[in-house]
Amino acid sequence: MAWPDGYGKRGLPVVDSTNAEAGRIAKDLSGPEWILGLQQTAARGRRGRAWVNPLGNFSATLVLRPTETPDIVALRSFVTALALYDAFEALTGTASGLALKWPNDVLLNGGKVAGILLEGIGGPGGHLAIGIGVNLIAAPDVSQVEAGAVAPVSLLAETGVRVSPEKMLEALASAYAAREESFVTYGFAPIRTAWMARAARIGEVITARMATREVTGTFEEVDEQGNLILQTAKTREMIAAADVFF
Repeated sequence: MAWPDGYGKRGLPVVDSTNAEAGRIAKDLSGPEWILGLQQTAARGRRGRAWVNPLGNFSATLVLRPTETPDIVALRSFVTALALYDAFEALTGTASGLALKWPNDVLLNGGKVAGILLEGIGGPGGHLAIGIGVNLIAAPDVSQVEAGAVAPVSLLAETGVRVSPEKMLEALASAYAAREESFVTYGFAPIRTAWMARAARIGEVITARMATREVTGTFEEVDEQGNLILQTAKTREMIAAADVFF
């Protein structure tokens, strides 16, 4: 799998977090850069939660300097999710059991195998750090995740395929570059269509939990702005940010 043109790469044996490293190096970068951390000592997920990351699992961050407005930049969570899906399919030879969970998780046989964390660096007009964690060889115990959340799984346990972090990075970098080119060239529409075709629980009742309230309804679609659309008994809800529970 060829490394994509124009993308830098650096590997770190130990790092506090690859997103934190992205913040330290962003100002000195001349183009997009992948950071692979073989061991993280302070990994984190969405909303500042700890990310359990055993040795042999995958932790990386892609640092970009996007030129779009923040609402468009945020759509790269969908770009990244599709790239992960593509990479898993390339590495295992099948898409069986793979699905995408709004807003930024990848599922395998119903369990969470990968998560995505987008963070801005340097304020408006600055860099974007796309943090990615994949349970390649081991998954956290269910007791280590939020109550009611999708149970974590590992690629190895679910497929029998053992993938090194370095091999995962090669496949993901190649897949991401292709999806990024599509996004920049054609906009969100084809990304949205591809994401919807791989979405988990379309047409089913799910719950979106926000800081001050939660909404339960039928998952209809993701709209042109990336919002989750739920049809409840009373109204059609448009949700920009939430944690989703099945």
